[in-house]
Amino acid sequence: MNRDDNLHRAVRTVSAAASARFTYLAEAIARAFEPTSTQLQDLERAYNATGDYLIDCAELGRLVTHVHAQGSRPMGTIVRPMDAKREGFDIDLVVRLSKAALTRYGGPGGAALLIEHLYVALKRYADRHGLEIERWERCVTLIYAGGMRADFAPVIDDPSLTLPHGEHHGRIPDRDRKNFLSTNPKGYCLGFDDAAKVTPRLRLSEALVANFRQARKADVEPLPEADEVFARLLSRFVQLGKVHRNMAFAELPGGADLAPASVFLTSLFAKAYAILAPQPHDGPLDLFFDIVELLPTLFHREVVEFGRERWTLMNLFAHADNLAASMNTAARQRGFLQWHAKFVSDLEGVLAAVEGNQGLDAVTKAVEKAFGRRAAQTVVQRNALRRDGNRALQRAGFVVAGTMPVVTPARAHTYFGGPTK
Repeated sequence: MNRDDNLHRAVRTVSAAASARFTYLAEAIARAFEPTSTQLQDLERAYNATGDYLIDCAELGRLVTHVHAQGSRPMGTIVRPMDAKREGFDIDLVVRLSKAALTRYGGPGGAALLIEHLYVALKRYADRHGLEIERWERCVTLIYAGGMRADFAPVIDDPSLTLPHGEHHGRIPDRDRKNFLSTNPKGYCLGFDDAAKVTPRLRLSEALVANFRQARKADVEPLPEADEVFARLLSRFVQLGKVHRNMAFAELPGGADLAPASVFLTSLFAKAYAILAPQPHDGPLDLFFDIVELLPTLFHREVVEFGRERWTLMNLFAHADNLAASMNTAARQRGFLQWHAKFVSDLEGVLAAVEGNQGLDAVTKAVEKAFGRRAAQTVVQRNALRRDGNRALQRAGFVVAGTMPVVTPARAHTYFGGPTK
């Protein structure tokens, strides 16, 4: 699907000051829900040690070539789990096997045997290190100290010349463990990176950056420079979407089973960003609004028997992989549409509070309604830091100012549905 400037968008005026405030809030909120550098180091140390063990384990015939993260970790979209009582983060990992594994596991019963071998190997590792272990249809989960959960999914190398980033294509057991399905987790991440590299066309760039720098320089622990923040807007947008989803579904009975899957949301955000980022916007808040409003139009909805709908969002990096497959229940579809309406409404509240300069209380309430108590506490804490920092700057006689080079759009690619022109 393509969009251009002639297509209708909601009339919305966002000042440079309001967009800078939102950009600062979004960066601070996202950081509040992602792992600290120490947690990331602990996480990677843990799964690297497990990966080294799997490479040499006999059960998998020493066919494992490496173990690597997939999904939210390499894309920079990781957030805290929906269950607020849990401190650990979840990470998805690929146990990569050489193409020779297709000979060993490709026959009847081979998919089930591969999962069995992976479980036996990881069970011995878990017993040795005092870890909990869980077995699922397509992966095995280890639960490390601190509550971190790591899902290990086996993928056999099977490159494809017909797919974008097809050199990373592979095969993964299906949920019935009877056959292997097309998959490409590394290619998907590279496609996401391609979308994120599209530089957004933001009007008022110099004023926007000057306002952002004024906010960050008054902070005791300043956030990154504006150009670094703008360079990863897509990741931040996905994080905000996932945090809002988590808050919206956390209190519902069975909410975790009704919430839209992360891969579905991430794909929609990437597709919308690839379409809209090359078009002029007043700033990140204006762009974010347009992206969120576009989400329900970016997958195919087909009415089937008895009025039910089948949703389709094909994975461009794997064969016949419907990323909306998990959404094909009436409850999940209804939940997604209701969540989307709430998301738009909550963002309107944030915009009114920020654009109207209504004060800290109004902004905090709007942020809490949209992104939860943890986000609101972050706003209050950051405001206190800025207040203290401003006093220090005034005593020192500093003048805060700054500009940024003109932002020019990168050529949009066709991954995730970006325009071809």
